[in-house]
Amino acid sequence: MRSQLVKSNIKTPPRPKRRRQPLKSWPVTFSPFARALALSRITSLSPPNPTPTLSAKKPQPSHGSVHSDLSQPEHSESSDEDFDGVVQADFSFFDPKPNDFHGAKTLLQTYLDDQEWDLSAFVDLILAQTTVGSVVKIEDDEDEGLFALVTALNLYRYREHKCIATVKDFLLHKVRQEKSVHDQLKLLLGEQAHDVGLLVSQRMVNLPPQLLPPLYDALFDEVSWATEDEPTEELQNSFKFKHYIILTKIYVLKNVEQKRKQSNGSDEAIIYIKLEDEIFHKLSSWSFCFPLQTQQLAPHELRNYRSTGLIVAVEADKIPTFRQELASLINET
Repeated sequence: MRSQLVKSNIKTPPRPKRRRQPLKSWPVTFSPFARALALSRITSLSPPNPTPTLSAKKPQPSHGSVHSDLSQPEHSESSDEDFDGVVQADFSFFDPKPNDFHGAKTLLQTYLDDQEWDLSAFVDLILAQTTVGSVVKIEDDEDEGLFALVTALNLYRYREHKCIATVKDFLLHKVRQEKSVHDQLKLLLGEQAHDVGLLVSQRMVNLPPQLLPPLYDALFDEVSWATEDEPTEELQNSFKFKHYIILTKIYVLKNVEQKRKQSNGSDEAIIYIKLEDEIFHKLSSWSFCFPLQTQQLAPHELRNYRSTGLIVAVEADKIPTFRQELASLINET
């Protein structure tokens, strides 16, 4: 299996963050089997006792060694060619900028499954919002390749953009057969859109998981700062989110009924491609799964699973809990 050893120094934005105490134990809804499979795609080649650490204070960098193949987006599979070597990687968080266009577009190429839409305009919106949102790159990399991006877009602020209208239509179409969910989603996308953020988070599948807590901390800190630092009251209010909508992908067991009949079955009903999605799903006020038209070749461990779309709505007051549980999740891994 192709692999690279990546020694990462993680540098985060310059404003300080408060330290948060990790949870003492896993939330009971976490599945050890699901976590193991998800992590196997990230850290299957990690040393027995990895020692990466992260500082909750900025701007001090963190140091650690992480095995990771950083050449592929989330939906791609590992190459069979062998690779032996060490890559020194200094990861840094940056404000989005126009030069990130092609990297962001690559990360988001299947965001709306196989739908034909103006993805370029969507990427332009993300990159133009520099006060809230981050991209992850290797510092001083001439190619400026993107390894992750995360942002939150106010659905009312950008309501007149066709790409946002397309995202809304896509979401409503997927939940149309579930009236209760459809009504709740329609409310969030319509009357309550002033207070709703579309949380967009995409990354390479093998990005070191130690990056996740500071990446999401940076996002939600920036959201908080924007409510005070934006130049107009209108812009400040646009970041006073009460709800977040997240569109992501998971693996769902193909035959759930058969699994229920197997008393000794080890397969879990859901495998989360991105570890944080398990927390978002658990904390959501409602969620909805739908079949994807674009099916990627799954790892052997997931041969009994189907790639599936997942829409979740999370109340903003659950974000402190999310941040704490994410830190605990990564610390335990």
